[in-house]
Parts: sequence; C-alpha cells; structure tokens
Amino acid sequence: MSKERAKKIKLILFDVDGVLTDGTIWLFPAPGGSEQKSQGAIAAKADAGGYAIGSSTMIEAKGFNAHDGTGITLARLAGLKTGIITKRISETVALRARDLKVDHVLQGQSDKSAALDAILQKEGLKEEQVAFVGDDIVDLPVMRRVGLAVAVANAREQVKDESHLVTDQEGGKGAARDVVEYILAAQGRLEEIVNAYIASRPKTQ
Repeated sequence: MSKERAKKIKLILFDVDGVLTDGTIWLFPAPGGSEQKSQGAIAAKADAGGYAIGSSTMIEAKGFNAHDGTGITLARLAGLKTGIITKRISETVALRARDLKVDHVLQGQSDKSAALDAILQKEGLKEEQVAFVGDDIVDLPVMRRVGLAVAVANAREQVKDESHLVTDQEGGKGAARDVVEYILAAQGRLEEIVNAYIASRPKTQ
C-alpha cells in the first residue's frame, strides 16, 4: 500500500524539530556586544503565528544529520522537490536549507495545511504527489491530506497511527534518508541515483 503511494511522489516535505533534528534545541549566549540582525523580521513572523526565541542576546542552534543531508541531495538528483514546513523560526534552519538547496522553506507556519496549499499551487501538484514527514500532532492536518504520510520512529503514537509508513531511524538520526531511499526504491530508481551521486563526487588523487 505505502509503496504504491510512494510511486506517485514528486515532492517530499519535512517538519524540522524531531524530524530533521532529534528535537533538541540549544540556546547559546550571543558573542559579547553582538546582536542577531534578523530579530525584527523574526519577531514579525512570530507575531503572525510562528514561534521564535525573541532575544538579541541568545542564539538558537540545532543539530542536523549528514546522512539526511545526503538523502536530500539524492532526492534532488532524482528530480524530486523538497521542502520544510515548521512552526518555529530559526536562522539555523534557513542556513541548512540553503546549504542543501531545499526548494521550499516555510518557517513560522502555525497552519501547516495552509502552507501545503501554497506549495501545491506554486508547484502545480496534487496532494497524492506529496509526502510529508512528521513527528507530532501539529503535523496531522497535513499528513491526513498527502499521498504518503510518514512518521519518524520517535513520533508520538497518534502520529504513527495515522501514517502510511514509519521510518526505521529516529528524527535527526537518518529518518529523512530512510524516506528518500524508500521513495526512490519504490520508483525503481534508487540504484541509478546512488550511482549518479557517486559519479558526481570529486575524484580524489
């Protein structure tokens, strides 16, 4: 059942905390005398329904898994679009998304279903062509709509109960890579894309 759904996927969307990370949020004091330049923009987005650390003296940081980064690169090589929908607002997420060339980055989204609508309209896709990877109840409105709803191994039980697939790995520990490889395997392209990835790496002397 889930493999048949995976064959139709053209876009993979991820939550961040607990999915692309293990859910841990680190707060560090900003370097002495410095302030985060983007605090005004962050505060404005937070007022609109998102959530952010509204401090010029603290820096929010997250940890991302290299295996997941490779997974997102594999998706891009295969022509699959990727995206992030998250309620929190963090410059760390923006930086990681730029590094991985993620197509859609929607932070500060209190209504993730509305965010999905915006992406569908922009891409001209149908709900059944989208996979969403989540871990908590805030993700359920989107997961109930998409073609392939995926829960990470550390997801809340309510989320697992409503998913089509549960990853072997936990969020922040390779779950995103699990999803990408599952979809590519279902589409009969995993070996081809892995070989393309290897061939694209710089040759060492």
